[in-house]
Amino acid sequence: MKIGINMLLWTPFVTEKHFSVFPVLRKLGYDGVELPIFGGDVPHYQKVGQALKDAGLGCTVVSVIPDEDHNPISPDAGHRRGAVDRLKWVVDCSAAAGAEVICGPLYQPLGVFSGQGPTESEKAWASDVHREAAGYAAQAKIDFAIEPLNRFECYFLNTLGDAARHAQRVNHPSLGIMFDTFHGNIEERDPVGCITENIRWLKHFHISSNDRGTHGKDHIPWFETFRALRRGGYDRWLTIESFGGPIEGLAATVKIWREISSSAEEVYRTGLETIKKSWNAAGPKKKKPAGKKKPTKAKPKVKKKTTKRRK
Repeated sequence: MKIGINMLLWTPFVTEKHFSVFPVLRKLGYDGVELPIFGGDVPHYQKVGQALKDAGLGCTVVSVIPDEDHNPISPDAGHRRGAVDRLKWVVDCSAAAGAEVICGPLYQPLGVFSGQGPTESEKAWASDVHREAAGYAAQAKIDFAIEPLNRFECYFLNTLGDAARHAQRVNHPSLGIMFDTFHGNIEERDPVGCITENIRWLKHFHISSNDRGTHGKDHIPWFETFRALRRGGYDRWLTIESFGGPIEGLAATVKIWREISSSAEEVYRTGLETIKKSWNAAGPKKKKPAGKKKPTKAKPKVKKKTTKRRK
């Protein structure tokens, strides 16, 4: 298991001015960060990846579908081709940064609704796009982890079960699913049971408070969540995603207008403590070493007295 934190706590675009936080996170005990890749190019992410490597950190990536021209579920074949090209670009940038997995709602633009649920045609289109993109990612030894979002942000995938069925349809080893506890808190009838049910498809996990703020100061059942992960054998990234407060260029997307946490430091310190404490508590209890049993002396058999009956 590795612990990471999404750089969206600070910015939607990581540059040199954010490099100073890397050694701080490493010193605290983080294994890596999650880079938002919404723009930029390969040379830029090579620099970011080198800075992470110098700090002793690994990384994952989060990305989105930016518009209709790159929409995997568009009826326009040209737009679906644009979606493949977009996902390949994300893979190239992620590989330059040294990322292991790319997560996010990579199936439709956010906040766009058709007025109904996903159609069979949309499911087939998305599967074709993701299968081709996964094949490209496999060459870079990167996995996709498709993230279901709540119904107020998208309509294509809302639950972990929805995402698992999509992954089954894509049927490529480099594509799995991701669970985000914020969205699960809204959509899942059983936000712990759904993890157990779909864990075979799980390639990434977002640690996200119900209010997007500080972990450990919320009502997500962390102990039960981590117990489900540990019992299911999950051994990948646990990545904190918190926005803490409004961020320029992102507030309208994530619908955060107020300060949720007292500071970024509160989020990354308390969040790390919460993960470690809950993860350790949820693990199997160590059995006490069995001591040598003292040999017990066999009790002597006592013969029963019998009385002969006189004739």
